[in-house]
Amino acid sequence: MLIRRKLRMLMVLTATLAVTLVGTATTGVRTARAEQAPPLPGRQLLFYNHAYGVLDRETADAIEHSAYLRDFANFQVRTTTGAGGQKWTGRYLLGRETYLELFGVGDLPGQDGVLGAGGMGISAERAGDLATVTQRLRDLGIANPVPFRQTRDFGDGVPVPWFDAVFTTTQYDAFGAWGMEYLPEYFADPRSRTEPAAYPGDVGRERYLSDDYQKHLMRDVTGFRIAVTERDLANTVPLLRAGGFVLRPTGDGGTLAERGGTTIRLDVAPQDQIGLRQIDLSLNRPVAQRHEERLGRSTLVVGPGPRAVWTFGLRG
Repeated sequence: MLIRRKLRMLMVLTATLAVTLVGTATTGVRTARAEQAPPLPGRQLLFYNHAYGVLDRETADAIEHSAYLRDFANFQVRTTTGAGGQKWTGRYLLGRETYLELFGVGDLPGQDGVLGAGGMGISAERAGDLATVTQRLRDLGIANPVPFRQTRDFGDGVPVPWFDAVFTTTQYDAFGAWGMEYLPEYFADPRSRTEPAAYPGDVGRERYLSDDYQKHLMRDVTGFRIAVTERDLANTVPLLRAGGFVLRPTGDGGTLAERGGTTIRLDVAPQDQIGLRQIDLSLNRPVAQRHEERLGRSTLVVGPGPRAVWTFGLRG
């Protein structure tokens, strides 16, 4: 999703918010060790929704043209038009509640399209929970959480409200995370092809995604691991904590976020070593034999059993 780039452009044009960015970036450094604090009380408010990574061109092209992936998952290559008319074409593996979005170098503009860049959305299941997360961010020392509304154009030039988002900052190196909550207007639009609400206030991931995953082997993303810079980690930790994840420091200075069905691991690395490292996937049914699929500089191992692991080379 190109929401970070769009948001950054808007902020640069607003002088009053430029002051906010300096304070927020400083706060991000101060909260880098927030994972050492005890979990916040109450239910989890945000859950892994999707993540994206920018891969070398060879790997991205191999994924795009893979016949195996089209059988393995609800796999799509599609172009989306978001706020301000910005467009992006991604390679998508869509599950029951979660999904993965992959790009090649240069597919996204500017720093969002460099090798190793990435992003992650964690979303609310109940209407109103994003507002609670925003207040939690303030309580954690993020004085000015940055709001943003994303829209989607289905092709007729009329933007439809899609989801609200919140960032801890707009200053990042190559990775950013945002909290998000799908909007009633999007669910109400028949072109969204979403499901009816399962309960009052349902804005959940399962409602948003189609049931086409049932026709394939892949079910959901259960693990996401990426190497990021120290600054990008510092900016992400408060959002994970505000969303209700249980955080633990790793031995290499990174953070492990657990709870909600998907384990998120953020490793710390220099700028020239950042990037997507591993995706863990659950399957709709166990498989008896191990299958290994080479996709450029990545390897997808499916089975044996009900799981698959996809590993990525650090550099292309």
